[in-house]
Amino acid sequence: MARKRQRHTPEQVVRKLHEADKLLGQGQDTAAVLKHLEISEQTLYRWRKVYGDMTPNDARRIRELDQENKRLKKLVANQALEIDMLKEIARGNF
Repeated sequence: MARKRQRHTPEQVVRKLHEADKLLGQGQDTAAVLKHLEISEQTLYRWRKVYGDMTPNDARRIRELDQENKRLKKLVANQALEIDMLKEIARGNF
């Protein structure tokens, strides 16, 4: 039976990576750590590749910056539309 796929926030991923490192440092084998964290080996290595040595605060800051970036891109797009409208009106094409 297939399990529902769970999405982790960047903060959760970083915490799980730190927990995995702690458990592996205590001598637990990889299979036990993966079972405890409820992730696959592939997921662990992918997360390490992406999140590396990040702290939860770093991950949170990146998420906040991404949200701000989306907001700013939306503002720029709206301004570009307004400029195009004004140019059309100035040409008398409206």
